[in-house]
Amino acid sequence: MSKSLTDEQLVTQLHESNKRAFEEIYERYWYKLFCISYHQVGSREEAEELVHDIFESLWNRRQESGIRNLNTYLMISMKYRIANFIKSRITWRKYREYLILNKIQENYATDEIVDFSDLSKAIDQVMSRLPEKTSRVFQLSRFEHQSVKAIAEELNISEKAVEYHITKSLKALKDGLWMYQSSN
Repeated sequence: MSKSLTDEQLVTQLHESNKRAFEEIYERYWYKLFCISYHQVGSREEAEELVHDIFESLWNRRQESGIRNLNTYLMISMKYRIANFIKSRITWRKYREYLILNKIQENYATDEIVDFSDLSKAIDQVMSRLPEKTSRVFQLSRFEHQSVKAIAEELNISEKAVEYHITKSLKALKDGLWMYQSSN
């Protein structure tokens, strides 16, 4: 396939199920899409998977898509794919937080009620053993209910770093408060 074909010609041929046109589109845009994805998600494997999903969707929808500008179409597709990926990751993290914090609350209601001040001291001890930034991120997230984006801006760190610190503090809490978890 000639590299001299325009994107419009490639889209026309793709619409006709021309595999060589698809391969040319892949070769033209894979690296650009990968760089965008990697910059946003920070993981090579996840970035490659997102790019793969874009091309798989492009091939599967080749006959129904009315692509006018291939570059714009692919960039917007990648933007939405990344946004959905990040939303799902945040949702999963919040679900894990909910499970951990709910487990602590649940154990509160059992017959083996722990004095609140003991639990509070235990939480403070766990948090004091964490690095200052990790503890601060957790405080802003859990007690001041700030978003990941707001915390990142306030502390001048990336959103990925905020996610890391929250995950690290949740793991420390789970490990440090094991004695408050019920055996059922």
